[in-house]
Amino acid sequence: MGVMLLLAMLLTILGSTPTQAHDPSAYGGLFRSRDNGASWFPADTGLFLSGAVALAISPADANELLLATDTGLLHSRNGGRNWTHVAPTLLSGGVYAVAFDADGRGALAATAAGLYRTDDRSHWWHVVVPGGAVFAYAIVPGGGAGRLYVVGPGGLWRSDDRGRSWFDTGAGLPTGAVRRLLVVTHPEEILYAIAAGRLWRRPNGQSGWRAYDAGLPAGGVEALALAPGAPERLWAAAAARIFESADRGMSWHPVGQPLPEAPTPVYGLAVAEAGTIMVLTTPRGLWRSADGGASWRLMEGNLPVHLEAGPLVRDPTDPATLYAGFSLLPYRELWDLALQGRTLLQRVKPLSLAGGVAFLMALALLGGLAVHRLAQARRTPRPVQSWGKGLRR
Repeated sequence: MGVMLLLAMLLTILGSTPTQAHDPSAYGGLFRSRDNGASWFPADTGLFLSGAVALAISPADANELLLATDTGLLHSRNGGRNWTHVAPTLLSGGVYAVAFDADGRGALAATAAGLYRTDDRSHWWHVVVPGGAVFAYAIVPGGGAGRLYVVGPGGLWRSDDRGRSWFDTGAGLPTGAVRRLLVVTHPEEILYAIAAGRLWRRPNGQSGWRAYDAGLPAGGVEALALAPGAPERLWAAAAARIFESADRGMSWHPVGQPLPEAPTPVYGLAVAEAGTIMVLTTPRGLWRSADGGASWRLMEGNLPVHLEAGPLVRDPTDPATLYAGFSLLPYRELWDLALQGRTLLQRVKPLSLAGGVAFLMALALLGGLAVHRLAQARRTPRPVQSWGKGLRR
């Protein structure tokens, strides 16, 4: 009886059948919505990712995706139905930023070791960048076909030749990291950067940056979004609330109500339907408002509500299509590991790792012993008792 109980416990802990469905909310990874965030479905079926860090959609083909994860770079040519690992020996470990060229010709990816480029999706090579751009927080295409921007711990840089040469374009910004960069390309190129918790603006051709945060909470700006088809309208997330600007960022006013669980940092922001629909990614998960921020709903369903939501990307050809990424490990810890030059495996303490291995070995040993005793018991013949033995006369 004891052997059978032990075997049942072991099967409960370790056993699973191939027919069991995968619960997408139990992992990190990439999710897609076709209706401005009202419903979500996995876009990385079969991958079982622990963390989706950044996503790039090709401007030449919306079905071509590059997904940066904490364990490498993935490529899809059919909208996420199938994925392949990209240059696994070169882009090993975490990939923290990725972008296509403005014309979709090539792409760039950033790891803790530096920046890498491809022109054909098959061959990647190391790109020399200034020290402050390693590792990159974001890579953003500009208005020209070969123009790219990289933001990192040391500031902001621009390339006009697809990443082959770079020059500093962050003069006038506060010293240190630029956390976010939005590039408006029509009717003219305008840069919006978030640095030191403030919003800064620089039109193309001008050498200086100016603070454009009148009406925004001082030092609290976290995310920025452009209205689809309306470059003069901007939205910003600051102090767990949404703010709107109708004059390209010169002035701001709050809209709706703060998030229910303030203070809540905001990683990503997407706005649609003239400001009626708002989607936010936060350490608490993904929030959505369908009434201009008057009320907020924490999205559940297929989404992992217990994990952090990070990257939030809109399909450039279909404004109603959004992609959102989730991570088992908090995003700030992923970025800190990259800055320290450490991997996710190195974060595990040797004692904890040894204890886990010992536990699994003990389970395997007990399981083997249980199976052996069960098999032995089935092979041992039982004595045959005659009908007449023991009968009273």
